[in-house]
Amino acid sequence: MQAMTLLPIGAMKAGTVLLIAIPIIIVLAVALVVATTVSRGRQSTGSLTREARKADQSGSGAAVATTAELDDEARARFGATKQALEPAGGKPVVSAAGGLIRFGEAPADPETVGVNRRQFFNRSIVAAQSLVLGSFGLAIIGFLWPSLSGGFGGKVNAGSLKDILSQIADKKQPFYVPEARAYINPYPAFALPAAKKVYAASVLPEMEAGIVVLYQKCVHLGCRVPWCQTSQWFECPCHGSKYSRVGEKKGGPAPRGLDRFPAEVSGDQVTINTGIVVTGPPIGTNTTGQEAEGPHCV
Repeated sequence: MQAMTLLPIGAMKAGTVLLIAIPIIIVLAVALVVATTVSRGRQSTGSLTREARKADQSGSGAAVATTAELDDEARARFGATKQALEPAGGKPVVSAAGGLIRFGEAPADPETVGVNRRQFFNRSIVAAQSLVLGSFGLAIIGFLWPSLSGGFGGKVNAGSLKDILSQIADKKQPFYVPEARAYINPYPAFALPAAKKVYAASVLPEMEAGIVVLYQKCVHLGCRVPWCQTSQWFECPCHGSKYSRVGEKKGGPAPRGLDRFPAEVSGDQVTINTGIVVTGPPIGTNTTGQEAEGPHCV
């Protein structure tokens, strides 16, 4: 049978992380540009009327005319005389801005008057958006970045092999390593020839050292699989999947045996690499021949 594939979960290469992070950063940058453009577009139009915006687009922000161009009806309507319309030292000016008619000197452009304040608010908004989006992007990258040492996703020191096997023999239950979310159980030497035909090369060294390291997650729907003391099997309470002492499937809806982690036994110390998950053995695998040793818990 073919060796099972390896599924990296924590020890991803930097290139893989970059492939995830770069699209996220691009999306955030596009969102920032769109938000800034919309904000500036709203501020640039303000509350000007359609006629004023049309005049501004045509390049003439104001219509200027002398009093000679005003007819008698307009003079009568505004109750103004020629002398009243003429400012000292120049000709009278009529300006239209925002749909209003003003006499006298053309008013200062509000865009020019308020440009410094508007720039200040625009830049403040952009800075705040950049800070929020940047922090969000860093948080995502930090979440996706693998843990290369210590804790789940990295290498976990499980302790002394001698102590682990001694505790398993005394309590007749697996040795649980919470940091690795894994169980350690003995693997019999007589089953090694059969194991070499089924299991991936990455987990054979630990089996040759006399142990298996099993991921606690049920391969059916991901529930944590507890140990049944009476049957000496792993039995999932969620949907009834059952696995032997070494994690080979014995019953229930699970599509294979329990997944496992590679482990290195150096001297007397066991180090579990939780950065790689090795898929469990296929249905029908029974290298140890272990059957239930008592009543089932599920």
